[in-house]
Amino acid sequence: MKSTLKKGLLITGSVLALLILVLAVHIYIVTRPKAPDAYTRAMARIDIKQDIDAADANKITAWLYQQKGVDHVLVNPRTDIVIFTFFPVKTTANKIVSDFKSCFPYKAERFVPSEADLKGSCPVASTSFVYKASSYLKKIF
Repeated sequence: MKSTLKKGLLITGSVLALLILVLAVHIYIVTRPKAPDAYTRAMARIDIKQDIDAADANKITAWLYQQKGVDHVLVNPRTDIVIFTFFPVKTTANKIVSDFKSCFPYKAERFVPSEADLKGSCPVASTSFVYKASSYLKKIF
């Protein structure tokens, strides 16, 4: 009887210690410090209001990669859309678009989504169960 009790307490204690360790690791991962702003990227889009070909797309890509703070560039000559990521601590999308307009003869403008676009773009819609559950938990805590 004593050995069974000792084994039961040992197993229960081991499981409890493991659960406490898992909880501690989870709390650390969730509350760890965020990456500095230097590593934060933003994305912007330029709509070109005229047709461009592959040669134009290559020129635009090369020019954007030379701009300070630009990280990645995608140019689609079929849709005449330019998408790029950049580091906001080094530059702004408005500056890049302004410089783009002054360097190239294209009719172009920066695409900025409307409030309705932003509301409709969230993958966790306000009618979903996940959104409702997280909103409820935020109110409690």
